[in-house]
Amino acid sequence: MNTIEELKKGPLPRHLAIIMDGNGRWAKQRGKLRIFGHENGVKAVRETVENCAKIGIDYLTLYAFSTENWQRPKKEVDTLMKLLVSSLKRELKTLDKNNIRLNAIGNISSLPSKAYTELQEVIEKTSKNTAMVLTLALSYGAREEIKHAVREISTKVKNNIISPENIDDAIINGHLYTHNLPDVDLLVRTSGEHRISNFLLWQIAYAELYFMEVFWPDFRVEHLAEALKNYQNRERRFGKTSEQLN
Repeated sequence: MNTIEELKKGPLPRHLAIIMDGNGRWAKQRGKLRIFGHENGVKAVRETVENCAKIGIDYLTLYAFSTENWQRPKKEVDTLMKLLVSSLKRELKTLDKNNIRLNAIGNISSLPSKAYTELQEVIEKTSKNTAMVLTLALSYGAREEIKHAVREISTKVKNNIISPENIDDAIINGHLYTHNLPDVDLLVRTSGEHRISNFLLWQIAYAELYFMEVFWPDFRVEHLAEALKNYQNRERRFGKTSEQLN
């Protein structure tokens, strides 16, 4: 029995989020420029997306570009944006073939016009696909997302649309970029770093966290399987005791 069929037998995270880290260090180990790592990371993205769809993951969210990444050297940022455009064009057929709908979260209006236009076109062209939702976090920062939500809710309170005493998790969720996504069940980070890096802070409140040593360009189905098998062996209690769950 193959790896994917084995994984299907156990409980799967409905929403898997991945911090794709280590492209630059992977390239540096090979005496190459950082962009070489980003280019090779695209292959890992393609394989991971296809494998998640085959396994039966409903929602996959990839941390593609953070609000902090704008501080990187202009040449690297420009190349990343060009890579985004070319990847979206190239992967449209793959998304359609696997019945995957593309989604995006973050301050995407800050993207260069060409990248923004291409992103919106692929989102529209895949909008009727139903097997899995692939969300790209682009120009995304969780603190910025929360501030945005607080401002919107505050305005509605001021205009008597929402009463302060009625503000609950559902109202906050409804004002986040991820309002159409469920909470994260499993968060994976590659490259050996043990940080969240301002990613989905509200949405990972009860997520299982799994940190891996592998750099993102080397991430393959066996690494995905390792993370999912670890998840399947965990007991998710959500504040209850083991006895209560049983």
